[in-house]
Amino acid sequence: MSNPISHEEEPDFHLSIQESLKQLSAQLESPLDETSVMQIYQNVSELLSHLSPSPLTFARVAGTLLVYQVQNIEPEEIKWFNIQVKQCLDEEELEELIESIYRTDTL
Repeated sequence: MSNPISHEEEPDFHLSIQESLKQLSAQLESPLDETSVMQIYQNVSELLSHLSPSPLTFARVAGTLLVYQVQNIEPEEIKWFNIQVKQCLDEEELEELIESIYRTDTL
C-alpha cells in the first residue's frame, strides 16, 4: 500500500510550490511576502480539496491565482475561476479549464 505523495515528500512539495510562487512574483515585478504566498497556497489547497491533483496541476492553479493577484484582475473574474475549479470533476477537466483561460483563439 503506497500513497502517490508520501508524508516525507509533502513538506518538500509545499516548500517548492511556495518558493516557485515567490520567484514567479519577483519575475512579474510584483514580489510577494511570505504571508501572501501562504495565502495563495492555502487558497489552492482549499480549491483542490475535492481532487487529488498532480504537483504540476497544483502548481498551475497556484500560478494562475498568482497572476490574477499581481495583475489586479477583477474580483468577479477571480470568483468565477474559483467556482470553475471547484466544479471540475477530475484533473483532466481542471487542466482543460486552465488551458482555456490562456488560449488566445479567436472565433
